[in-house]
Amino acid sequence: MATTKNPSGHHRLDSAKDSLTNAFSSETFLYVVKRLLQALLTLLLASALSFSIIQLAPGDYLDTWRQNPQIAPETLDALTARFGLDRPPVEQYFRWLTQIITQGDFGYSFKYLRPVTELLWERIPNTLLLSFSSLILTWAIAIPLGIISAVQQNTTLDKFLRTLSYMGQGFPSFITALLFLFLAQRLSPLFPVGGMTSIYYNELTPFGKVVDIAWHMILPTLALSITSFAGLQRITRGELLDVLRQDYIQTARAKGLPENRVIYVHALRNAINPLITILGFEFASLLSGAFIAEFFFNWPGLGRLILDAVRSQDIYLVMVSLMMGAVMLILGNLLADLLLKSIDPRIKLANLK
Repeated sequence: MATTKNPSGHHRLDSAKDSLTNAFSSETFLYVVKRLLQALLTLLLASALSFSIIQLAPGDYLDTWRQNPQIAPETLDALTARFGLDRPPVEQYFRWLTQIITQGDFGYSFKYLRPVTELLWERIPNTLLLSFSSLILTWAIAIPLGIISAVQQNTTLDKFLRTLSYMGQGFPSFITALLFLFLAQRLSPLFPVGGMTSIYYNELTPFGKVVDIAWHMILPTLALSITSFAGLQRITRGELLDVLRQDYIQTARAKGLPENRVIYVHALRNAINPLITILGFEFASLLSGAFIAEFFFNWPGLGRLILDAVRSQDIYLVMVSLMMGAVMLILGNLLADLLLKSIDPRIKLANLK
């Protein structure tokens, strides 16, 4: 039988190959690969520096145990050998690094006697829930108010909003958390004083559990959002005012374009770039930014876990938490660069450092 050729099939195959080739040779793909390779070197250097700084602290985790006369020296020697504390710091570091590369093992918590990854995965969702809620609330309120303040420049409303932002920035986060905690105690049982769930949480329906967690999130989320909201509102106002003074905005108004189109299409589009950069840094602080609220409201997140690890010199738990912070910072910067590129095609990724 004579074989028949399928030109359309060959054409689709060639088109797929061309698309794949263009994707792997595109500016964005090459930039991401370059940044990820740089990130590996950065993480390696950061881990070595962090481990060295931790080792500068006198003593180790078992020092408090050695002060207990009821613990036999043989037991302490066995624990020292088990945790590898009898080995030189350089050997401890490379042993930990080798475990990560070959086994994906990030070490063992001395205090909790559990793998550090298990401890972190239990706490990360709680911290992210609080941080994302605060981030969404902050941006949902600050951006519109910043726009209104810029558009209504020097009016009574603008002065009120600026005063509000100054007051918000003037309150440190821990003061805000203490005030909300005092408010919760005064208004109890309207707001829960602390914790993530109620004592009857396990008896609730799935929907009731969601409502209960959301109820406990109200005050910690507000405590986290106030300072960030005030600063972001001022930045939005300042950036938008700078753009509104540009010649091309005056030209657009002279051509008779509607004011809403001038502000929300032309001005805001050019004023948003610095805000995208800020968003990248806020993404980097998601795992650490809720520390104060977690501490005061007894929220079971990473904050208290890491604080206890630092106090007790739980080396590998501290190391992994520091590395998570470094990873979030790298990803946040990369996300900000890609968002800037997608919003403003004039930006060249090669020019971003």
